[in-house]
Amino acid sequence: MKYIVRFASVDLDGNKPIYRALTKIKGIGNNLAMIFAKMFEKETGIAYNEKIGKLNEEQLALLESLIRDPKKYGMPEWCLNRRKGGHIATSELRIMSDLDFSIREDMKRLNEIKSYRGLRLAWGLPVRGQRTKSTHRGKGGVVGVLKKEARIAAAKQQSESKKESKKK
Repeated sequence: MKYIVRFASVDLDGNKPIYRALTKIKGIGNNLAMIFAKMFEKETGIAYNEKIGKLNEEQLALLESLIRDPKKYGMPEWCLNRRKGGHIATSELRIMSDLDFSIREDMKRLNEIKSYRGLRLAWGLPVRGQRTKSTHRGKGGVVGVLKKEARIAAAKQQSESKKESKKK
C-alpha cells in the first residue's frame, strides 16, 4: 500500500477512500468524486470506498483516464463544469490548471466586452445581485502597521500644526 499517491499533478493521501481522495483535485467536489468512484467501481469491480493507496498503476491509469475523458465512460453532461453554449463549443470537465486558465480567460473576456459582470469582477464587488450596503465595503483597503518612530513623528507634526493654528 502506498501512503502518498501522485495523481493528476496532486499528491493524494493513500489512506483515504477513492471518493474522498479525489476531492483534493481542484475541479472535483464531493458529488463528482462520488460519481467517479461509482463509475470506477462499475468498470473494475473495486469498491468505491477502497483506499486509493491499494490501487495498482493500471487501476490508477484507468481512474485518471476516467477523469480526463468522462464522456467516453458515459458521464451525464450535467456533471461537467464547462458546458456547451455561448462561446464554448463542447462540454468537458476541466481540472487543476486548465480550470484556472479557463476561469481567468472568461473573466478577461467579460472585462474586455465591458459587461456588467466583467466590470464587477474587476472591481472586486459581488456579481450575483447581493446587497452591498453593509458588506463588501473595504475590500483590499487594509493599511499596514506603523512603526513606533513613524507614529511619534506623526504625533509631533500634528501637535506643531495645532500650535501654529492657535497662534493665528
